[in-house]
Amino acid sequence: MTDALSSGGDAEAEPDRDCPLCPRLVEFREIWREREPGWHNAPVPSFLPADGPDAVRLLVVGLAPGLRGANRTGRPFTGDYAGDLLYATLSRFGFANDRFDARPDDGLELNGTAITNAVRCVPPENKPVGAEINTCRSFLSATIARFAKLHVVVTLGKIAHDSTIRALGTRLADAPFRHAAVAEIGDLSVVSSYHCSRYNTNTGRLTEEMFVDVFRKVAERLGTN
Repeated sequence: MTDALSSGGDAEAEPDRDCPLCPRLVEFREIWREREPGWHNAPVPSFLPADGPDAVRLLVVGLAPGLRGANRTGRPFTGDYAGDLLYATLSRFGFANDRFDARPDDGLELNGTAITNAVRCVPPENKPVGAEINTCRSFLSATIARFAKLHVVVTLGKIAHDSTIRALGTRLADAPFRHAAVAEIGDLSVVSSYHCSRYNTNTGRLTEEMFVDVFRKVAERLGTN
């Protein structure tokens, strides 16, 4: 792991269920707790493999929980279209066990992989503001620091990419966001991709082939291809 992140524990990596740090997100969270009391409606924790943090060699960083996706189910990329493409691709390369059924009880397991978000709470209109991204970066930094064997980070979209690069103590100018670009930071490879959202796939900005090619690069770097 890069020297830029040499400390951080499990507790520091996961915000409290009632995290008070971002007033706008807290207000939005409380509105949806009243509307849908059966939903998760809280910061969404990172999704880890059964073997725990020491098994993680690949980390996928998304933007934020979707309102009716992870905010509802409590598991990253679960319950909306983005998860369909992400987990199918992870399974294709052996990073997941191909049991994804868009439910947190579907039996899906990750292999040497963890998934998190740059912002842990659902933002209105899926658009976190700069202060929220900056505040939540402390959890992202601590999450990265948990994984002693981490070798590759995939960032989904520019916000996730920029926050990850900053968490690693690197200037954005030295590792700009471009689809399928690879930035070498210390002993980490940061591979960037357009976000696997329905909007991006519907408009052709991101095709399935383009997304698969990103994870082909990941597999080559991890020696699993």
